[in-house]
Amino acid sequence: MAEPLIRVQHLNKTFRIGFTRRRVEAVRDVSFEVHAGDIFGFLGPNGAGKTTTIKILTGLIRASSGSASLFGLPIPSAKAMARIGFLPENPYVYPYLTPTEFVEMCGRLSGLSGAVARERTRTVLERVGILYAADRPVRRLSKGMLQRTGLAAALVADPELLILDEPMSGLDPVGRKEVRDLIFDERKQGRTIFFSTHILSDVEMLCDRVTILRQGSVVVSGKLGELLRREVRRTDVALSGADEELEAALAERGHPAFRAGERLIVGVTGKEQVGAVLALALEAGAEVVEVTPRHETLEDLFVREAIDAGS
Repeated sequence: MAEPLIRVQHLNKTFRIGFTRRRVEAVRDVSFEVHAGDIFGFLGPNGAGKTTTIKILTGLIRASSGSASLFGLPIPSAKAMARIGFLPENPYVYPYLTPTEFVEMCGRLSGLSGAVARERTRTVLERVGILYAADRPVRRLSKGMLQRTGLAAALVADPELLILDEPMSGLDPVGRKEVRDLIFDERKQGRTIFFSTHILSDVEMLCDRVTILRQGSVVVSGKLGELLRREVRRTDVALSGADEELEAALAERGHPAFRAGERLIVGVTGKEQVGAVLALALEAGAEVVEVTPRHETLEDLFVREAIDAGS
């Protein structure tokens, strides 16, 4: 099997804070691997240790113990970093520069010649959807536009590996979709993407493999398709024209329901119960709008693992 692009083994990071030098364990015995061509999701709630781990990987801070390597090179490694595009959680862009000036500067710092840096800058600004504001001072840009500028800077040197810390931060729903599409496109071009987020739905739509952190420790790690239970957990039946009498009858039979606008959504546990609910609804004169099987989601997995870890 090929050497992983990222290998983390038993990583620990302890900070000393305050006058009392109190010990805070931000990362505890974290291990995972990222292989070439993966879209890898690194997730967990705020404060779980995601950004600390990324800072160790990018050489911004040192681990207290354990090891990590990029492209087979132990970190910190200038050679490895030359092959990486990095978007920090809160990208800082000099407020007196324009996106064009900032991204071109990042390209020059990455070793691109002047002409190549200018050409790549225009290309990546267009890709992230901010070319229309390329010559505005950064201090006049919104948070979402700043995020796009930081993403363009991560892409400008044509890296082999993208490390993105909360890339959807500050983006509206359209912007989030555009970034998801961009991540898929980058993978099609042969890049490997490592991205950190606390938004589980983004990971479920994008990722091949995931590692979930909670309070600095790994609670689950592996291929997404193997981690989620694929059996149907429940079936949601959406009804139109359902009156209160039908809702009460469904509740008596153990099928809780809630109103979503003009629809009544009925949660049915067990495939054998779906037919009975449909028959009852049709008999009462309701219209069946949708019947949707629900499988385990990443949120369900995270809650399940958290309960197992605490029991």
